[in-house]
Amino acid sequence: MDSKKYNNIKLSLSIGKGIAVFIITLFFVSTGLSAGLQNFLSGYITNSYLVFVSFALTSGLALGILFFPLSYYSEFYLEHKYNLSNQTLYGWLGEDLKGLLVSLPVIIPVLLVFFYSLNKFDSLWWLPFAIVLFIISVVLARIVPVLVLPLFYKITPLEQNELKEKIQEHAKDAGIVVENVYKFNMSKNTKKANAAFTGIGKSKRILLGDTLIENFTADEIETVVCHELGHYKRKHIIKNIFIGTLFSFLTLFLIAALYQYSVSWFGFGSFKEIAAMPLLALWAMVIRIILTPVSNIISRKFEFEADEYAVQSTGKKDAFVSTLNKLTDQNLGDREPHPFVEWFFYSHPSIKNRVAAINEFYSRVVGSSGSVKREINLEGN
Repeated sequence: MDSKKYNNIKLSLSIGKGIAVFIITLFFVSTGLSAGLQNFLSGYITNSYLVFVSFALTSGLALGILFFPLSYYSEFYLEHKYNLSNQTLYGWLGEDLKGLLVSLPVIIPVLLVFFYSLNKFDSLWWLPFAIVLFIISVVLARIVPVLVLPLFYKITPLEQNELKEKIQEHAKDAGIVVENVYKFNMSKNTKKANAAFTGIGKSKRILLGDTLIENFTADEIETVVCHELGHYKRKHIIKNIFIGTLFSFLTLFLIAALYQYSVSWFGFGSFKEIAAMPLLALWAMVIRIILTPVSNIISRKFEFEADEYAVQSTGKKDAFVSTLNKLTDQNLGDREPHPFVEWFFYSHPSIKNRVAAINEFYSRVVGSSGSVKREINLEGN
């Protein structure tokens, strides 16, 4: 089955790349190559901050070049092999380059803040750095829909029609004031379909991919949008901010403690040595393995709740189930992944489990008249 084979290949490549990055980074530090790179850069650059930024960017560039064949196979060749991509090779390369150029104005200040925190606050560097990362994430959530997404997609207001009116009505019922409902040319890159609710404050927007608009009925699109609105109504956005912040602080605290404890294993005299800092990435990968299933369990719970809200708010259970099935087919999703794979890797439940949960939920809330029972708490409290 193509979908099963496609997802197994993607998962295998992702796991393999993670293991390879860990081994290469460990080799880079333990063999003295990182110290050699630091010494080389210090011979041309006197400012320690510039040495660190150059060290980080050079290491990242080297990894990018080393794994370019794997990226090409996974992101371009495989997508074309399974008829999921609309990109040309030059288009794919151009999108990657544009993404790099857009991310650098964020990455470089983050690196500078990190290095300043490390030198200024010693073993407590993780605390001010975590605070700054939180502030940056809030700012990005505000500006990405307005300033960044238009650099990659043509975003235009959805034409005024019955579907748009229904979406705006559902948004109002969910207590959301959105600037507008937009469509974007998702088809320039992929045949996959999606919708999203993005932004915070005045930048909140409902985005519909043109691949969704062209291949789904108005009722199906309505249920997809209500699923996204369900995340807002059930306070998942606020909860995710809280959980994400908690995980970020916890992760950085653990990384700082383990890093400071382990630098002597590799012959470094201080945790402030630039050559030792790839160890931070190693510990980050270890901690990520531990926290990934935890965050995915929470994410899947939120997805089930948003599914329930989509059924509650529209009363169109069959249309929503049809939407999920069509999205799975169009996006070549694995309908029934191995239970462990779903538990560990999946942020969304499999289609099999989602449909089963929707049917179970619907059977509980539909009365003898065939309408949704009024006692259902639409507030989600």
